[in-house]
Formats: sequence, structure tokens, C-alpha cells
Amino acid sequence: MLIARAAAAAAVTLALVAWWFFDRAGLVLSHYDARAHLVVARRIADSITPGWQQFGGVWLPLPHLLNALPAQSDWLYRTGVFASLISVACFGVTAYALARLALLLTASRLAATVAVLLLILNPNLLYLHTTPMTEPLLLAGVTLCTLWLCEWVLLNQDAVPARLGLALFAAMWTRYEAWAVLGCALVAALWASSRLGASGPALMRRAWLLAAWPAAAVALFLVNSRITTGTWFVTGGFFVPDAARQGQWGASLVSVWGGTHQLSTQATVIVALAGAVAMLARALLIRRDAVRVVPLALFGAALLPLYAFYEGHPFRVRYMVAVVMACALFGGVAVGTVQRQAATILAGFLVGITLVQAPPWQSNAPMIAEASWDREASRGRERVTACLAPVYRGEKILASMGSLAHYMQELSASGLDLADFVHEGNGVIWELAMDTGPRPHAGWMLVEETAEGGDVLAQRIRRDAGFAAGMERVCEGGGVALYRART
Repeated sequence: MLIARAAAAAAVTLALVAWWFFDRAGLVLSHYDARAHLVVARRIADSITPGWQQFGGVWLPLPHLLNALPAQSDWLYRTGVFASLISVACFGVTAYALARLALLLTASRLAATVAVLLLILNPNLLYLHTTPMTEPLLLAGVTLCTLWLCEWVLLNQDAVPARLGLALFAAMWTRYEAWAVLGCALVAALWASSRLGASGPALMRRAWLLAAWPAAAVALFLVNSRITTGTWFVTGGFFVPDAARQGQWGASLVSVWGGTHQLSTQATVIVALAGAVAMLARALLIRRDAVRVVPLALFGAALLPLYAFYEGHPFRVRYMVAVVMACALFGGVAVGTVQRQAATILAGFLVGITLVQAPPWQSNAPMIAEASWDREASRGRERVTACLAPVYRGEKILASMGSLAHYMQELSASGLDLADFVHEGNGVIWELAMDTGPRPHAGWMLVEETAEGGDVLAQRIRRDAGFAAGMERVCEGGGVALYRART
């Protein structure tokens, strides 16, 4: 327990130092999704149509629930400080759970230390845990659930501890990767229970008691999605398919493999897979070690990006961060499975190659580079802000939140609130504007014309030039065009 607490303290300390550095560099909110998540939390109260419906039906709700009240503070909304502190705390939770899992799997302090070092020294994971992104909650949730599932299996009891049930529910509301990880973990936990002697009826009871928590989380989300979007589950409409991988399992698998290498080191991934194979073999061959199969479910996080790329979703390297976290754990596990002298050499090799190839101070780490994609466009949008802000007098602005949420957050620095916008979250008001055109409902319109092939407003204007009748184009920048109602 002492080493796990020390791991948590080290992770939090390092993340706070990194937050200070990235904040000074202007990188904490550079990712467009970091700002968009703040917008979703803010719009619950700051909206033409405030209410719980503003959680929407695309992103899972827990990150926005946690930040809903703090985001009503203008300063916290514009800086993202509270949301970043949640991510910092999650780094500590993940490090704690990884250390405990490595100890459970190997009984080796060196293995636990290596697993934690591979986690907290990774520049991509370190950067993410300084931002308002949702991945930190995912990593903390699935690692904690995995740890407590292992402990529950070893207790060999039917009752599910309340903390485990609540953790399962919460993790299912972080990101969709958790659905794949926890689905695999629950199956693995029940299999391990059967290997440890649980009877058929006992397994049925345990399956019901375990599955009830994540099933309830999914059911509530689907109902909310149906109410807010009119569909049970939103599966498309928010990206332009990429033909390079669409419909190709092989190319999609290569993308997952390559993305994992980009976020880590090739040596770490290979050693981690060897450690995972060793744990699987041990679980299959030795009955009392069956519980060691449960943490392998963390690799289930690869299933979602694999399927997404197959469906044509554009490549995003951050979709593999949960797989990288699993590699950190099993890199440490590999150290704990070899003899003492070899373990010391392997530990030094893994940590050393990390510090050489992907040190925590790496300024061009793939995740930081991906987060910086929008910085040039953001500078271009300053021209649009300069057109709008000086003459804005409270007229409504029609804009797609699905494409310009990040710009709406930027505009808060010029005094604009989310209630000044008409967007998809406003339901019937948005639908009327899309039916009749913006002129009867708004004095301004913002159109994203380039990213992902253009937003719904850009596509509508291309199909029907009359949609923008009564509006005049006044300026553009960073791929965004500003229209104003003619007087």
C-alpha cells in the first residue's frame, strides 16, 4: 500500500508541474475537444434552453456532470482550471491502481515501480492529465474497476461491494472505451470465479449483481440520448469517413498498432505484450492464479478505435492512450515475471529507453502535436472575432456547436455567453432555423467551412444558396465565415 500511495503522490506532483508548464505555453486548452467539453458543462445553465437535456447524446455525461457547477464561473470556464485539476487527481488514482495491480500480479515492488514510471514519465499521458479532456477519467475509472474486480474475485463472494458497483457505473459514463474494457473484465472476473470453485448458481447471481451497475449506466444514457437527439444511440454525422481504412480490418489494426507505438516506445509495447502472454498462460495453467486474467481486459480498449477506424473514423492518436496505459502495467508485470538479476536489467532497459525515446519533457510528443492542430486556425479566427465583438449588441448567433463549440469557448473572452448562440442543443429553435434559414431567428451566423468538409450550415449553404438569404458575408478566418443579417 505504501508504494501505491507514493505512486499516487508522485503522479499528482508531476502532473501539477506539467500543468504549470503547459499553461504557460498556452497548451492546456489548445485541443479543440478540451474547450468543447467545457462548453457542454457550461451550457447546462448558460443556454437559451437550459436544463439536463444539454448533456446531449454523443459524449458520455460524467466529465460534464463533474464540471457543471464550476463551469458556471467565468474564470473557471475560460481557463479550465477546475477540469484540469480533476485530470491531475485522476493521474494519481491511475498510478495508485496500477501499482496495486502490478503488486497483485507479481508481488514485486520493482514491477510496481516500473509500471508507474512507464505511466507517469510518458509525455503523452502526462500532457493529457493537465487538460480538461475525458481520457483521464477513463483511465482512472477502468484501472480502479479492474483492481477492485480482482479483489472481489479473490474474496469469492456473491455480494458486490458498493464501491465496486459505483465505480463500474461511473466508468461507463466516462468514454466508450470503458464499455469494451469493462465488458471484457466482467467476463474475465466470472471465468476466474468459476476456476476458483464458484458453482453455476453462484455465477449466475454474481453475473446479475455485477452487470446491473454498468447496465443501468448504459440504459440511462440511451434514454437521455433518445430524449435529447431523437435517437437511441448517435453513431454518425460528426465526421467525414476516411477511405484509407474504411471497411478494412487489416489497415485499421495497423493504425491501432502504429498509434500505440507513437504514444509509447516499440520496446515497451513488445515487452508489455510478452508480460500479458505470461499472465494469460499462468491464469490458464494454474487454477489459483485465475484472477490474473482480469487485468488483461485493459487491452480491450483497443477494440473501440479498431472498430471506429473500420467504420471510417479519421485517425486520432489519442484514441490509443488507454492501450498505452495497459502497456505500462504489463511492462512492469514483465519485469516481475523474470528472475531478480534479469528483472533489474529489464527494468533499467524499459525506463532508460523511455527517457531516451519519449522523455516527459518531449515538446513534440504526438499527443501535444495533435492537440496543436487547431492553434493556427485559432489565430485565423481572431480576425472573425475582431469583426464580431466590437459591433455585437446581443443579437442571436446561429452556429453549429458540433463544429464550433471550441470557438464559442474562445468567444467568451470577448464577453459572449452560450445563451447568445442558437445551436443543436436548443432543439426546436435550431430546427426552425434550419428549416427557414437564419434570418428570422438570428442576427449573425458562424459557419465552419473547412474542417471535416464543413459543418451542417456550410453543407446546407452549398446545397441551397437561398438558405442564407437576408444574410451578408462580412469576414472570414481560420476556416470560419461570419454572416450578418442585412438591415
